[in-house]
Amino acid sequence: MRILVVEDDPKMLQMLRDGLREHGHSVMTAEDGFVGSRLAEEHLFEVILLDVLLPKLNGWQVLQELRRNQNPASVLMLTACDAEAEVIAGLDGGADDYLTKPFSFLELLARIRSLERSKAVSPSHTICVDTLVLDCLRHQAFRGGLHLDLTRTEMALLACLLRSAGTIVARAALVEAVWGEHPPVSRGTLDSFMNLLRKKVDPPGERKLVHTIKGMGYSIRVATAQTTYLQGRQF
Repeated sequence: MRILVVEDDPKMLQMLRDGLREHGHSVMTAEDGFVGSRLAEEHLFEVILLDVLLPKLNGWQVLQELRRNQNPASVLMLTACDAEAEVIAGLDGGADDYLTKPFSFLELLARIRSLERSKAVSPSHTICVDTLVLDCLRHQAFRGGLHLDLTRTEMALLACLLRSAGTIVARAALVEAVWGEHPPVSRGTLDSFMNLLRKKVDPPGERKLVHTIKGMGYSIRVATAQTTYLQGRQF
C-alpha cells in the first residue's frame, strides 16, 4: 500500500518508515503538518498515519484539510491521548481509525489491513491501469504516485479512455465526449491534445499506456511483450 507517515518524533518516524517498508509498503514521510498536507495533495496515498501534536499544522487541522479537499485516503490518527472525548472528536472529524501511543507495531499492521479491507468493499472512486490512477472524486490523475498536471480537456480525454481501458475508443467518441455532439474541432485538434496527454501520462521510465490505433482511435492498455492484433490491425 502507499502510505504517508506524518510524525515529528524522529525515532518514531524512522521506526514506522522502516517497519512498513519491511512489510512491503511504499512509504513517504513528513515531520510537520504543513509538509504532510502538501504531500497528501500532490501524491495519492491509500493510508495516512497522522500524529496529532505536530508543528506548523496539528493533526486535527491536517485532517480537516484532507476532508475538505475530499482526499480519499484512509486516515489513522496517532496520539498519546486516550481520553474518550479525544477519540470521539477524531472519529467525528473524519478519521477512519485511532491508535494511542505507545502501541504495538503488530497492532498497527492489523489496523492498516483492516482499513485496506474496508476500502476494498467500499465503492471505488478511482480507475487504475498499471501505475496510472484517476481519482474521479477529486478530478486528479497520478502516475507512479506523482501528480499529473492536466488541463480540463486532457482530464476529460483521460477519463474517457480509462473508462474503456483495454479497448479502442473511436476518434468520434472521444471528440463527442469532450466537446459535444457538434464540436468545432478538427481531427488535428484531437491528435494535438492526445500528443500532449501522452507526454504527461507516459513519462520516461514508465511503461507506455497510451496507444494510437491507426484509422480507428486511441486506447489505454498495458503493452505486452508480443505484438497484439485486433480486427487485423496492429497496435
